[in-house]
Amino acid sequence: MTAPTPSVRIRVPATSANLGPAFDSAGLAVTIHDVVDFAVRESGLTVEVSGEGAGCLPADESHLVVRAFRAACEDLGWRPPGLAVLAHNGIPQGRGLGSSAAAVVAGALGAWALCPEVEAIDGDAVLRLVTGMEGHPDNVAACLVGGATLSWETGDGPVADDLDISPEVRPIVLVPSATLSTEKARGLLPDLVPHADAAFNAGRAALLVHALTSEPALLLAATEDRLHQQQRRAAMPATLDLVDRLRAAGHAAVVSGAGPSVLVLSRRFPDDPPGSPDDAADVREVTALTPEGWEVLPVDVDRGGARVLAAANEVSSR
Repeated sequence: MTAPTPSVRIRVPATSANLGPAFDSAGLAVTIHDVVDFAVRESGLTVEVSGEGAGCLPADESHLVVRAFRAACEDLGWRPPGLAVLAHNGIPQGRGLGSSAAAVVAGALGAWALCPEVEAIDGDAVLRLVTGMEGHPDNVAACLVGGATLSWETGDGPVADDLDISPEVRPIVLVPSATLSTEKARGLLPDLVPHADAAFNAGRAALLVHALTSEPALLLAATEDRLHQQQRRAAMPATLDLVDRLRAAGHAAVVSGAGPSVLVLSRRFPDDPPGSPDDAADVREVTALTPEGWEVLPVDVDRGGARVLAAANEVSSR
């Protein structure tokens, strides 16, 4: 009998960055997931993708999961003779929900989990690697840690910490059919901003932490932004129109990451179980304000972050 080859399964959550005013520093993990199986083979590379991005994403060394896997292997001084990757993607691609962050986190964790010289995964090393690939730590930090996170850069590299987010916070994700590249969205931002706008966002970012952890009733005020959302209106007018409409109706709506999806931070009251009538009413109100062609996804906060699961025997043997 042939001995089974080493394999592992990685599950990574979708993330929404910025959360309004906390540009490039805050992120939230939600219960939409990619699941990626890795298996060491005798030679070659196979990549199979199902779900979001199937038929569009590359199936060779240029696949972002594979690139992150190889980069982590380089850091570890290890290279498997062959590799099989099977990705089932639930995270919408190019919608501002951290699909690229999920890909690099999955690839890096896959390498660390499979490397025979590693006894435990070094979360700080993984964060450094994936931040370098993404360019900023907000999405990757939330993907790795789970929940709501704050992340920042130091002379020694990126650092992230999670917030004790209130159980009342209930996210709703609104996903359009259109996509938008992060590079294009970031290209619309000015190099300089007025001092008053910077001060405004600093205050709202501090208030955001208080609202997320202790006072969800303040989320509408805490998610106001002057630095990046309206500046991107030309690239995604339907998104900003929806944000404006939702906020006018009292919903704490923000552009999710670089867009074009929208994140609504609604409330679940302590005595209301998931799926309660009040919960459903909030979703109905948001749905009624959302244009046709958008998908309304009531989700929960993913408090666990990226997970290394049991060995994956289902990885394709081709």
